[in-house]
Amino acid sequence: MTHVLAVSGSLRDESYTRTALEYVLDSAREAGAETRLLDLREYDLPVYDPDVDDQGDGEAVKRLVREADAVALGTPVYHGSYSGALKNLHDYCGFEEFEDTTVGLLATAGGGSYGSTLDHLRITVRGVHGWVLPHQVGIRGASSEFEADPEAIDGRAFVDEKLEDRTRKLGRMLVEYAHIEPEVSSPRTAAADE
Repeated sequence: MTHVLAVSGSLRDESYTRTALEYVLDSAREAGAETRLLDLREYDLPVYDPDVDDQGDGEAVKRLVREADAVALGTPVYHGSYSGALKNLHDYCGFEEFEDTTVGLLATAGGGSYGSTLDHLRITVRGVHGWVLPHQVGIRGASSEFEADPEAIDGRAFVDEKLEDRTRKLGRMLVEYAHIEPEVSSPRTAAADE
């Protein structure tokens, strides 16, 4: 069984990031995965300090990330980057948690820009040897991209069907590539091996 974990880097009660991640997880379940949402509001995760022994739920959170086959990281856009809550989680989690783990990225923006946020996440995940999917999701003007719908996931439906499809694709891809072991080669490296 493939295990997909989604981490919500938003602490808002009515988080669009969390809603979008629920769509990612729903799609991953439809693709056959076991899923879980790691909602950072529900954990005692003090600001990371390697000199402090009592790190609250730090070990539990690290274990959840480490045991996942694929991880979706979701964040609101704050000042052109990702949230402090997600950064703090990332400070706890390093090579042991992310190395060779497939990671998908999702960002929700109040305005129109999310590119640098996704770039920052991509760089930091690669820094701990995670395999970041090329497919990523950015949602501009997130408050206008959802409408209330009691029948929909999290009580919110996407307004734009294409954006919902893109978000769901992230869930499918996390399952499809969860166990990938990429071999990076080129004609030049193949010639050197001969």
